[in-house]
Amino acid sequence: MGSDTSNAPEGVGIIDNKSDPQYIQFRCLPPGAYYNLTYLNLLDSFASWPVRFYGVESRYAFVSSRPVGGSGGAGAMLYGAGVPNEDMMKHAPHVGVATIWWEGNPLLFVGYVLLNGFSTHLLEFGKIVKRGLEKQKMLAWQYNAVGVSDAITMGGEGMRYSLQSRDLIADSIETVTCAQHHDANISIPGCDKNMPGVIMAAARHNRPFIMIYGGTIAKGYSGLLERNINVSTCYEAAGAFSYGTLQAKTNAGAAGRTPSDVMSDLEQHACPGAGACGGMYTANTMATAIEAMGLTLPGSSSYPALSPEKARECERAAEVIKTTMEKDIRPRDLLTREAFENALVITMILGGSTNGVLHFLAMANTAEVPLTLEDVERVSNKTPFLADLAPSGRYLMEDLYKIGGTPSVLKMLIAEGLINGNIPTVTGRTLAENVADWPDLAADQPIIRPLSNPIKDSGHIRVLRGNFAPEGAVAKITGKEGLSFTGRARVFNKEHELDTALSRGEIPRDENLVLIVRYEGPKGGPGMPEQLKASAAIVGAGLKNIALVTDGRYSGASHGFIVGHVTPEAAVGGPIALVQDGDTIVIDAVRNRIDITNADEAELDARRKVWKPPVPKIRRGALAKYARLVGDASHGAVTDQWED
Repeated sequence: MGSDTSNAPEGVGIIDNKSDPQYIQFRCLPPGAYYNLTYLNLLDSFASWPVRFYGVESRYAFVSSRPVGGSGGAGAMLYGAGVPNEDMMKHAPHVGVATIWWEGNPLLFVGYVLLNGFSTHLLEFGKIVKRGLEKQKMLAWQYNAVGVSDAITMGGEGMRYSLQSRDLIADSIETVTCAQHHDANISIPGCDKNMPGVIMAAARHNRPFIMIYGGTIAKGYSGLLERNINVSTCYEAAGAFSYGTLQAKTNAGAAGRTPSDVMSDLEQHACPGAGACGGMYTANTMATAIEAMGLTLPGSSSYPALSPEKARECERAAEVIKTTMEKDIRPRDLLTREAFENALVITMILGGSTNGVLHFLAMANTAEVPLTLEDVERVSNKTPFLADLAPSGRYLMEDLYKIGGTPSVLKMLIAEGLINGNIPTVTGRTLAENVADWPDLAADQPIIRPLSNPIKDSGHIRVLRGNFAPEGAVAKITGKEGLSFTGRARVFNKEHELDTALSRGEIPRDENLVLIVRYEGPKGGPGMPEQLKASAAIVGAGLKNIALVTDGRYSGASHGFIVGHVTPEAAVGGPIALVQDGDTIVIDAVRNRIDITNADEAELDARRKVWKPPVPKIRRGALAKYARLVGDASHGAVTDQWED
């Protein structure tokens, strides 16, 4: 897009030639221009890229479109907010530092472990970044966006707010960046929805950008089970508790301990400090994928939250954002088709979360990069599953960090031709250049298998279609649970109905059942809640005769024979709404099919004629608004996509 001056007052700048005309447009100074204070009031230099000041070459300078000679209130407010002098008011770039921080979540608040004089959680990471920006003679503005703890809300009504928080985070950062005319943004997310939220925001505002992942949590340890644990262990233990199979190890210290004692021990020791859930769950899935896309510094996705490397990454961010500004590297320069292909490949290699599919589709939609479920299917079919990482494997992200982390994995995958190392990154170098100096994966390390000996020849994430899900469903099938399943349907109209049945031990072991949880899609939930409580209870109880299917989502910690994201969802009359108890459901991960085999189209049409949509119980507030706006899961469940 060329520069547009048609609506700009004479001499007050041009439209940024990298902005998207679908979003609000901002005037900017031409490359290399100086501020002319005869026509541009001093206060209009707010949010200006530096113009040969402070050691940075200007490319563009975003300026406000306020009338010449207008009120001086903006400058007064900025001085009051801490701008130290007129020189910085004129020339220093304004960089927003967005942290997704709040009390009540291990990654985002807990963990006052002193490292070089500062405590390491996201709020403090933001302060480190702010200090670094100030050393680079930039103006840093730290602020916050809201978040939701999936682990705390899991299985409750609060989980309905989880997915909508992704779009709320994107809205929040877009709002602050554009309203305050920030020249660049550094976002510091931690948990699952935080990361796609900040990337979607970056694709909207398209200002120079870096993401710093908050980092992974350390392992917990249970003395009563005598093994390493994490938060997912607690959910699986709940299933074992309900079915009478949870017990302590037979050691001297565990004598006389009850299953309730074991549950208490797990809860007290699963989360030993700051950091995102430690397996290849959604947070680590998104972090590794975004690193493979070139939007973070090398190593960001595998540095533990409390590691010295994570603190140093925060310190280095100011230097790198300066590079992105000098070279005019924008998010949409990096959010390319090739980058999304990298994201899909590393997700398949590492055994990542099905949530990744939903978020990649949403991120691509925002960046206007064509990406569909067919692309997910294509990449899955050609990409092996190599990583022995939780939830289906033995190791955690902390272990991957110790053998070289994500950069060493990327280095190997680039050498093997599976990852595109030529994509540009926020550092100004290619992905291959970023990882070139990292150590090779040791031949005897047990976490990442060689291509000659994969866990599974193709990806664990399968896109299924059939008369059950005509517009697609997403399954997570690693192969250890088999590649096909046939069972009798047992239908639950909300997640809590299944949770209650499992807690009472009412799901039998002696019959193949396909448990169907419906009316939990983006509109029907509303909010498309995760079904970890149920899926983990099934695994913990040892119910290998069960497949679980939903129009909702799964946590990255979920595993077993699970199918989610069924589209069309029940709330809009999809076939999942027509299933009846006793129907035969066939799931085939080789043919990529999911079908109701005892009901032909005539039978389904007859059921459809008598089906009535449920009356929404939530009619006001954030969730009601979300249900009105949200699209379907097969297109990322975004809230800003409409037919013209």
